[in-house]
Amino acid sequence: MIYTAIDTFYLTDEQLQNSPSRRDGIDEATETTLRIYGCDLIQESGILLKLPQAVMATGQVLFHRFYCKKSFARFNVKRVAASCVWLASKLEESPRKARQVLLVFHRMECRRENLTIEHLDTSSKKYADLKADLIRTERHLLKEMGFICHVEHPHKFISNYLATLGTPTELRQEAWNLANDSLRTTLCVRFKSEVVACGVVYAAARRFQVALPENPPWWIAFDADKSGIDEVCRVLAHLYTLPKAQYIPVCKEGGSFATSNRSWDSPHQSVPKDGSLTGPTANEDSTSAKGSSSAANQELGKDVVVKADLDKLKELKKSDDDSKSMPTGGESREDPESKLMSDHRTENGGESNKGRDKDRDRDRERMREKEKTKSRDHDKGRESDRERGREETERDRDIVKERGHRSREKGRDSGRFEKSKHHYSRDREHHSSSYSSREKDRRKHY
Repeated sequence: MIYTAIDTFYLTDEQLQNSPSRRDGIDEATETTLRIYGCDLIQESGILLKLPQAVMATGQVLFHRFYCKKSFARFNVKRVAASCVWLASKLEESPRKARQVLLVFHRMECRRENLTIEHLDTSSKKYADLKADLIRTERHLLKEMGFICHVEHPHKFISNYLATLGTPTELRQEAWNLANDSLRTTLCVRFKSEVVACGVVYAAARRFQVALPENPPWWIAFDADKSGIDEVCRVLAHLYTLPKAQYIPVCKEGGSFATSNRSWDSPHQSVPKDGSLTGPTANEDSTSAKGSSSAANQELGKDVVVKADLDKLKELKKSDDDSKSMPTGGESREDPESKLMSDHRTENGGESNKGRDKDRDRDRERMREKEKTKSRDHDKGRESDRERGREETERDRDIVKERGHRSREKGRDSGRFEKSKHHYSRDREHHSSSYSSREKDRRKHY
């Protein structure tokens, strides 16, 4: 894997105290519990997916980094943990399918919350929603990291440090276990991996009562300081005093894998800063009271308007009844007007019908002209075809005549050649006979 930047994602204690979750009213204990709970999900899911430890360590570091920039009240810890596992598996070149990740987290949730274990149908709408949330959360992770996901773990330093110090072999496994447990805390975003590795080695040596060189101090050779090592040991000791982390529903949107939820990008209301997650404040009560009074006034205004409309309708009905009960004179007065209107309508209708007839006639004339042009073109095509046929027949006749003339000339030439052959043979026979008679005469003379 090619890394494009150095790992520089480290925060101070003040920045951690002023995290987005604290600004949303989540206290320190709740935030710590949710961080440990998310890391437990990542570790357990990695074991079920048969992933190497490097994938689980990378996922936990990404989890802590994400919640240093986003609040637990906005993004559900379960969905973020699943996306961290999925992204870390691709970063460490041990990819797993989204279907496998979702099935594992669905079963883990059913077992952790004592729910009936049901099969997650991959062709259902619920699964489609969960997969869409997984992809969307991964996009949020990458955006917050700036697509720089380089992670350096303390595990690779432990073996070298212990070999250099000449410690016994059983100390290596203890230091490795402590390094895995340190990923559940915020040490990965507070100190560099070298400092965490030194703190883990120091804690493991204290447990096994192994003496380390102090004159000169051994940590100076590994670019660490005593204050950082002491802080790492203190955080690990505090971690082991905490009970098992349980899920605390602080997110406004449900993130259960048993019931899907797609409204991730919708804005969430902040949790009150006094730590209480429910219950309105005094200002909210006053604003709600004002809102209710204004709503009541609006309803009264609407009732008045409705009553006025009903009165107008009644008056219109009465006027209609009066007009019906008028004498026939009024009807006779209205008759000429109605006749004029009907005549005007009929005239307009007649004009419109005339216009339609004219349009139809024009269309017919156009169609006739088109047919005539087509017939002319057809006739022209026929005449041209006939002329072409005549020309072809004349050409054929000329070719036949030429062939006959050539054959006749060949016949004449062949006859002349045969006649010449016949004359030549006759002359030869005559010459041979004369020659034989002469020889006979000569013999007789002798």
